[in-house]
Amino acid sequence: MDAKTAKSEVTRAAIVGAGMDLAAAEGLEALTLQAVADRAGLSKSGVFSRIGSREALQKAVVEEFGRRFLADVFAPAMQQAKGLPRLDEIVRLWLARMSRPGAHNSCIYVPGAFELDDRDGELRELLLHEVTRWRAALRRTVLQAVEAGHLQADTDAEQLVGEIYALAIGLLHDTRFLRDPAAPARAAASWARLRRSYLA
Repeated sequence: MDAKTAKSEVTRAAIVGAGMDLAAAEGLEALTLQAVADRAGLSKSGVFSRIGSREALQKAVVEEFGRRFLADVFAPAMQQAKGLPRLDEIVRLWLARMSRPGAHNSCIYVPGAFELDDRDGELRELLLHEVTRWRAALRRTVLQAVEAGHLQADTDAEQLVGEIYALAIGLLHDTRFLRDPAAPARAAASWARLRRSYLA
């Protein structure tokens, strides 16, 4: 990679990072070329030349969030044994990530789902695909825990995934909106209780 290409890639990464910060603070619909240019210290034409349209910018932000989310939560958990150890690690890392302050840790999936729930279009479809992919990975992990004999044989994987997701949404609300410092501890206690109810 030559110096010009490397610089262009660094600039593009900075644009997408600025877009993620803006989406975390104001929502996906707040993403415009000008708003991101202002945040990144670039011209609007500079953003356009590296990203393209507003829709391409929104898509790049959602996809980059998905990559970072999987890298922070799912990939490290794969180091644990299949079954309950892996599920425990996924939930632990997910809740810990959502508990940390800072826009770079904020969730785009949950606020984005509320923002786009009654709209149609490519952005909604992309977000739906990313969320569905994540839930499918979580469901596979639950089924592996059932197959390993760690969870009850009649465990409804969709039900458990829904309960874990509801727990994460509640934590996001209490941490970000209520700014309740006790929210992470309560979420961990809720997971421990939920986990016990499914143990084989």
